[in-house]
Amino acid sequence: MKNIIVLVSGGGTNLQALIDAEKRGDIRGGRITCVISSKADAYALERAEKNGIKTVILARKDYADVHEYSKAMLDVLDSEKADLVVYAGFMTILDETVCRAYPNKMMNVHPALIPSFCGKGFYGLHVHEAVLEKGVKVTGATVHFVTEECDGGPIILQDTVPVLNGDTPEILQKRVMENVEWKILPKAVALFCEDKIKIENGRAYVNE
Repeated sequence: MKNIIVLVSGGGTNLQALIDAEKRGDIRGGRITCVISSKADAYALERAEKNGIKTVILARKDYADVHEYSKAMLDVLDSEKADLVVYAGFMTILDETVCRAYPNKMMNVHPALIPSFCGKGFYGLHVHEAVLEKGVKVTGATVHFVTEECDGGPIILQDTVPVLNGDTPEILQKRVMENVEWKILPKAVALFCEDKIKIENGRAYVNE
């Protein structure tokens, strides 16, 4: 049984999607054993506690720099015997030492179709604002492995939704979350836990 550690910073809707998937039996071979938050007041912590999941607060403001924070994060991940680390609305930067310690064992969900609308500065509503500004007709979300390159790791899963006339960033964000993020993130975690993802030459191949 693989230990899944989930990193959060806010409301934890993606965490809830993972919890619900685990309860349905969709995630075989793994379980969420710990939720780590970069903010003490994150509602995601309450979601974890309601479901009997261990929580750890690792507040970014308590550390002098990214290096010190990353070292503390590594210590917790190691002590929790992490097999998979999932970014679920985790808005704090970690340095390269963390993904180097857990190569192809850290995944993130990004609210756009990588390689579009990704990289530095593309997070939260900024992504959906950019999508609307560009006038694309289809958007979606991507689950990818975390590497030293921001949003540049191997792509595991993607799915799409239409961009509709009259959409605001908030409306589009909700559509992407509900129809894509909350589905493909648990699915990617399940695939990992069943050893159905292979990495070859920097690309992820899924065996469903």
